[in-house]
Amino acid sequence: MFFSLNKYLSVVLFLLMLTSCASKKDVLYFQDIDNLNVRKLNYSSSKIQIDDIINIKVTALNAESVAPYNLENGISPNTSFIEILKLQGYLVSKEGEIVFPILGNIKVIDKTISDLENHIKKLLIDGGHVVDPTVSVRLLNSKFTVLGEVKQAGTFNITENNINLLQAIGYAGDLTINGSRKDVLIIRIKDGKQFTQKIDLTTTDWFNSEYYYIKQNDVILVNPNTNKIKSSGFLGTSAAVMSAISLVLTSILIFISS
Repeated sequence: MFFSLNKYLSVVLFLLMLTSCASKKDVLYFQDIDNLNVRKLNYSSSKIQIDDIINIKVTALNAESVAPYNLENGISPNTSFIEILKLQGYLVSKEGEIVFPILGNIKVIDKTISDLENHIKKLLIDGGHVVDPTVSVRLLNSKFTVLGEVKQAGTFNITENNINLLQAIGYAGDLTINGSRKDVLIIRIKDGKQFTQKIDLTTTDWFNSEYYYIKQNDVILVNPNTNKIKSSGFLGTSAAVMSAISLVLTSILIFISS
């Protein structure tokens, strides 16, 4: 009886150790990379949203002619970061508009950066304001958020016009060992509606999707893997489970031998 219980205990402990180990299929990125064909990425520019802060600079051969169309930045040393952004750019109102010098209210919402550049350039030329102007638009408060099983969750501000999902995860220090590579969720606001997309980082299937590039205000949620979820249960970690089983079986052995 003692030998069979010992044998049973050994088998139970062995099985628990197997279930607690993560396999390569759960951890490695892009496991089908050898089958990846070179393909053109479909990049779509982000559209300007309410509460975005955009910087607009107008230039021309005659510098004096464009001076009235550019903001003057009188920034003091005590000015906060948000105030600096507002002084350097235009805050998009709830109506989706900005108030531009001389031209007045301009509808900017749902336009891409390139769309707005062309639109303002056309207004300046058609209205006889500036001869052959160049308009440069830049989003000043571009940001995204990474939550869940990453090394450094948070909201990150970027200066680049676009970054991809892998770069965004890199800002957060990569996934922890407890993060599910197969269950990364992207939450995105588009045309006033909320969309979600699940990404499997162990494959390259999503490389050619619209979620390859991060958009303004995207939220990236890395869900916990199975081992992490199990460790949050009643018995806790696998070590705690093995200890509990060991204690029960030991108690049975003591009872039998007494």
